[in-house]
Amino acid sequence: MKIAIACDHGAFDQKVMLVDYLKESGHEIVDFGLEENRTVDYPDYALPVAEAVSAGTVDRGVLVCGTGLGMAMAANKVPGIRAANVVSTEFAKLAREHNDANIITLSGRFTEPELNRELVRIFLETEFAGGHHIPRLEKIAKIEERSSQ
Repeated sequence: MKIAIACDHGAFDQKVMLVDYLKESGHEIVDFGLEENRTVDYPDYALPVAEAVSAGTVDRGVLVCGTGLGMAMAANKVPGIRAANVVSTEFAKLAREHNDANIITLSGRFTEPELNRELVRIFLETEFAGGHHIPRLEKIAKIEERSSQ
């Protein structure tokens, strides 16, 4: 799977760990930064990941900031993005299974690296269940379409 990833200064070390983990797991990585730990604005890093996922040049995205909240908010402004801020294994599973989330956002400050690694693994391995969840995603798409007019 081709994965886009980025972080801000609140999660630099976790991003480095996740890049290594994803490469070891056989994924192709498109790293949108940070390349060094410095203070930045998270929307500047959420945007290229969200655009790559939306355009289909990558399969999924991983964003990490202090809480994961800001990255989710910024990414979800891009059409076609369903970014989920995930804090538990059940959230990771349900974000994919029920919501067909295409970006996972994580906390680099409040979640241990081992748990974030597990959350990413579950997020990437879980398939969308489809079925009765499809009309709900269609409703989200209609809201998005209406909002862009």
